[in-house]
Order: sequence, then structure tokens, then C-alpha cells
Amino acid sequence: MATLNESQSGKAAKGRTKKSTPKVDLTAMVDLMFLLTTFFMLTTSLGSLNAADIAKPNKTDINIVENYPESRTMTILLGKNNKAVCYMGTIEKADMKVASVANIQKEIFANEKLVAKTHHNNPSKYMIVIIKPSKTAKFQNFVDVIDEMKIANIKSYAIDDDHIVEKEIAFMKINGL
Repeated sequence: MATLNESQSGKAAKGRTKKSTPKVDLTAMVDLMFLLTTFFMLTTSLGSLNAADIAKPNKTDINIVENYPESRTMTILLGKNNKAVCYMGTIEKADMKVASVANIQKEIFANEKLVAKTHHNNPSKYMIVIIKPSKTAKFQNFVDVIDEMKIANIKSYAIDDDHIVEKEIAFMKINGL
């Protein structure tokens, strides 16, 4: 690749011969480096951003929960101290459970199995999740729950921080959330 060029003088001299310093020609190496750099720049792809699609209901839609089927709707209320409240169905018949945000995946999978069993594994009857972050919830917990939606492959989820019902607020206060 690199060539070593030495100048040869044709004259023979008496005594000591003078040796010239060798010169290295790196032109071929530089050309190869630019070719490789160009090749790798053109053939590799840059990392793309992974953005999550989030649906949030309108503020004017007061009866938003009535539009969701009770048998396959899960609600997750995010509170303080890395805790969440989750329940299936409507608030009137809710069996609310307090769970750690780190363990919310177990609740999601359990409820997803329940929905599949109730609807005889009908793929069009998938579970719907409503995420309600309270004012005391940490943003990191919200991001963790959204990540769990992607991990559990939940097809439909919505964020509704405007329609937290009095019964939900009372349950959260009782449990210190």
C-alpha cells in the first residue's frame, strides 16, 4: 500500500556514502481511507427515534368512560411514591388494587388474560387501557407505564388526566397516594 521511495544517485564516491532519508508515499493509504469512510457512511443507517403514539381525549368530552366497553377496559391511576391504582370495568363496580409501578406489568398481563378468556380469545376484543396520572405522580412513572403498554403489546390506550372521578380521588387519599 505505502511505497518507500529512495533516491538513487548513480555516482560512486570514495569514502563514506551519503544515504538519503527514505520518504514514504501515503497517497494510496489516504485514498483507501476516504473510500472506506464514504462506503460506511452510505451503507449504514442512523438510529431513528422511537416515539410512542399517545391518544388523549378532548377536554369537552365529559362522559368519556361510557364509550369504552366495561368488560375489557382497564384503568391505571398513577399516584405518588411509585404506586398506582388499577381496576377493570367502570368505577361503580370497581375492585381497586394498589400496585407498585414496577409490578404493574403483572396486573396488565393478568387483566389481558381475563379479557381474552371472557371474550373467547377474539382478536377484535382486545383490552383497552386508560392511564390517569394524578398531580402527585412522577413523570418517570408515566413513562414506565407507557413502556409497559408497548411491551405488553396493548393495541389501544389513552391518557386521561382531566377526568379523575371523586371515588378514585377518595380511594387514593385513603391509601396515601
